[in-house]
Amino acid sequence: MNFELDEEQIMLKTSARDFLEKECPKTLVREMMENKQGYSPELWKKMAGLGWLGISFPEEYGGSGFTFLDLAVLLEECGRALLPGPFMPTVVLAGRTILAAGTEEQKKRLLPEMIDGTLIMTLACMEENGSLEAAGIKAKAEKSGSGWVINGTKLFVPDAHVSDCLLCVARTSDSPDKEKGITVFLVDAKSKGISTDVLETMTGEKLCKVDFEGVTVPADNIIGTVDEGWPVVQKMMGEAAVAEAAWMTGSARWVLDTTIDYAKERIAFGRPIGSFQAIQHKLANMALEVEGATAIMYYAAWTIAEDTPEKELAVSMAKSWCGDTCRNAAFNGVQIHGGIGFTWDHDMHLYFKRAKSSEVSFGDGDYHRENIARLLNI
Repeated sequence: MNFELDEEQIMLKTSARDFLEKECPKTLVREMMENKQGYSPELWKKMAGLGWLGISFPEEYGGSGFTFLDLAVLLEECGRALLPGPFMPTVVLAGRTILAAGTEEQKKRLLPEMIDGTLIMTLACMEENGSLEAAGIKAKAEKSGSGWVINGTKLFVPDAHVSDCLLCVARTSDSPDKEKGITVFLVDAKSKGISTDVLETMTGEKLCKVDFEGVTVPADNIIGTVDEGWPVVQKMMGEAAVAEAAWMTGSARWVLDTTIDYAKERIAFGRPIGSFQAIQHKLANMALEVEGATAIMYYAAWTIAEDTPEKELAVSMAKSWCGDTCRNAAFNGVQIHGGIGFTWDHDMHLYFKRAKSSEVSFGDGDYHRENIARLLNI
């Protein structure tokens, strides 16, 4: 059994790391935390020029024709660099949802513009109840003439303030089965009745509150089938969870590499702190967890690429394991760095904050462990 990346994936990984080390230094990450837009349009154009926005999309829409596993390899390096901006919302949350459930006309109209960097998109799903279940969808869409009118509030919508389009998940009919009666709408972000407020976050990520007040959407902008949108959302959530796992794996790897280097250089009591058993054991445990996270994340990405029966189980395993790994790595990274690890001047706290944020995105460890138990019939 071969667990190694193939030659093209190794080239992608190496070139992405080289590009991000040059174009996305921590100075840019810090700058974008304070920047109102939260991303660099210049860097966005360069990423589009490299084909990153279309890496997992068919060539007929302007993509590269690679798989979701290749996208995971790229996202791992984005997590290592803490790439700011709407890459994941545009490509994973919106773009791949349109690819999976959109009409041919929608794909031909939207995906080429997304891939060339001119169209930024995001997903408006979660509401004030914070639920990831279908029952948590309270925003309503009612039929009006030939179109629909949406009313409701969405929270924690990533990069909505710079997005051109939103995929809004709304309830179009009431049913005892809460997974029925949900529809996904493509909404122009500049539509009358939409108001967007950027929420304050500890990571500097631009998560938004989006209010829909009488927002009119044409019937042609429905993604998938009316009242049958929840399977579309579930598929997207699974891919997003693995995408976040890939991001966290890259972040954890940076923490591990940086902390090992520090332990070799930091002298205490006349010797490198890495020579002390307590530090060695922390680093060894970190290495074990990061290698495990890498393996399980790639496996989950492969199940999505191949659409295997064990996909749902692999997704929850990857998200729960990688979330724990990234959080533990960041905590131990700060501990081993000592006082300097807590300071604003050191980059370690950036990874610690993002680890906590990513851990809860698309379901935390407890959420996914409960799903694992359900799938195992226990």
